[in-house]
Amino acid sequence: MTQVCRGRTLIGTPNDWNAVPAAVRSGPPTAVPLLHGPHFFGDLRDRLPDISPNALTERLGTLRERGPVKRRRLPGFPVGTRYTLTATGQALRPLLVKLYRTGPVLAEARHAP
Repeated sequence: MTQVCRGRTLIGTPNDWNAVPAAVRSGPPTAVPLLHGPHFFGDLRDRLPDISPNALTERLGTLRERGPVKRRRLPGFPVGTRYTLTATGQALRPLLVKLYRTGPVLAEARHAP
């Protein structure tokens, strides 16, 4: 059920409203490479060198639990694990792109005299 709050801002039920921001907060920068397509865990680890493998595993797990990311285990040796955005993740894509692009602008403004 959707409620209107403060003008035209739409918010969902408390569970929906809490899930989306939490998914976004735990996403960037983890989800950013997934905006460009599926990636294996090793590729994500290489693209996100400031995140430890354990932290990356935890963040991807959180994103999977909340819905924007799915994991697919591929057969073979060694087993491959590929991560992609779900339909929910694709719906969040414009927001994630905007957040990613806004970060440097906000950081620059914070350090400006």
